[in-house]
Amino acid sequence: MFVVKENALFVADSHYPHHGDVFLQLLKKIEHKEIQPSQLFLMGDIFDLFFGYNDYIQTFSSEAIALLQKLSETLEIHYFEGNHDFCLKDIFTNMNVYTRDEQPIQFKLGDKKVAIAHGDKYATGFGYDLYCKLLRNRMTLTLLKPFEKMIINHRIKKLSQKNICHTFHGFEKRVEKILKNYTEVDLVIEGHFHQSKIVGKYISLPSLACQNMVAVVKEGKVVFKIL
Repeated sequence: MFVVKENALFVADSHYPHHGDVFLQLLKKIEHKEIQPSQLFLMGDIFDLFFGYNDYIQTFSSEAIALLQKLSETLEIHYFEGNHDFCLKDIFTNMNVYTRDEQPIQFKLGDKKVAIAHGDKYATGFGYDLYCKLLRNRMTLTLLKPFEKMIINHRIKKLSQKNICHTFHGFEKRVEKILKNYTEVDLVIEGHFHQSKIVGKYISLPSLACQNMVAVVKEGKVVFKIL
């Protein structure tokens, strides 16, 4: 079982590059040793649209992708694929990349058993689950390849205009449903919801795009920090 180390850094939902270059600047600070995390947890939706088996989509975020590949040669990185970034194992070969089906992944944090996931796996509904299964599939992405520029350009334009920062009213009730799937662990860490809240044993990570915050492990606890 993996261990979450002191000074581990969690980054969630930066939706790069449509919501500023904070994520890219963070990577540069790590590269230049201005920030020195023991581990880097990328919690999904790091990119606003990025998937494998396609070269064209990489052109929108090429600098950040190249920098991540470089950092992964010397830094332990765990990438939890989200609903905006998936099929990435062949791109980030030096990282531990976890698909939606593989999540959650269990870690140890001190004497606590921790489950970590992007956050879109449970309490989502059959329609969403089917959509994810079809979209995050190599055959589907290959079949769409002849139309890639038209489809990707359309999605990129639409996503660039989307307001992703909202208060989730009734969030605690959603957490209750999610936690029914996490009875065997002491702590749950997820992104996806952009809420930056702690509800009991459930840590909803801040969105880098919305709150301009990350999470860091300090003295065995997960704390939120403004960049």
